Amino acid sequence: MITEEQFQKELKIIIENAIREDVGSGDYSSLACIPVSAGGKAKLLVKEDGIIAGVAFAKMIFEYVDASLQIETFIEDGTAVKKGDVVFYVKGSSQSILQSERVVLNSMQRMSAIATKTVAYVDLLKGTNTKILDTRKTTPGFRACEKWAVKIGGGENHRFALYDMVMLKDNHNDFAGGITLAIAKTKAYLKENNLDLKIIVEARNLDEIREIVASDGVYRILIDNFNFEDTKKAVTLIGDKCLTESSGNINEDTIRQYAECGVDYISSGALTHSVYNMDLSLKAI
Repeated sequence: MITEEQFQKELKIIIENAIREDVGSGDYSSLACIPVSAGGKAKLLVKEDGIIAGVAFAKMIFEYVDASLQIETFIEDGTAVKKGDVVFYVKGSSQSILQSERVVLNSMQRMSAIATKTVAYVDLLKGTNTKILDTRKTTPGFRACEKWAVKIGGGENHRFALYDMVMLKDNHNDFAGGITLAIAKTKAYLKENNLDLKIIVEARNLDEIREIVASDGVYRILIDNFNFEDTKKAVTLIGDKCLTESSGNINEDTIRQYAECGVDYISSGALTHSVYNMDLSLKAI
């Protein structure tokens, strides 16, 4: 996984790019009608029940735009909220608040939606030993925030990108000449390049499970698009050899049954690619 320093760098890049994209050469609507000396106050208003996420990120955005802005927080990340709740007040330059508004809202609305969905999945897994994972199916340029939101919702992060973990999927295995060769080539490459990375290998059927288990050095096996019965068989075949992960069109209706098959993890792209932004607004007061 990436380091905290790398993660913070990603967040900084997101903020810089978002402000560049939205403000550009200037917020001329504000510049035209609001004096530079004008001060104001606004509240982050919840307009839909859910789990709030992105409060800490919003503070980073305000800090980037104008370090003199003052934030008074009432509700922290990961808290269940209802329509009408006020999450925080922001006070200071009216122009700065308006420049920050859309980036703060876009970020918090999406992060809150992801956290809300993650909490729902985590709740469905209660009583099992299975943990929910996100994937790389994220919004380009916003991955760090989306994975942060999964953590806020009680989920866990899969690899951040292609560089912090090796994941040998069907195409890698086929192009490499088979699973066993792909694993051997990967282990040799990591050793030659002094890279300490975990290896995950995808299996499409029980025969591939058996082949993967025959190799050493695999951290986790991705049991992809298996039915319940074959997932149970796969978990038995793998035993304590390595960790297990189920994936492939798993939803609210099936996630519990897959967990009860005994897998360590369930990964779901739906946590990040199939959410509707939570309704929030930043209102002047």
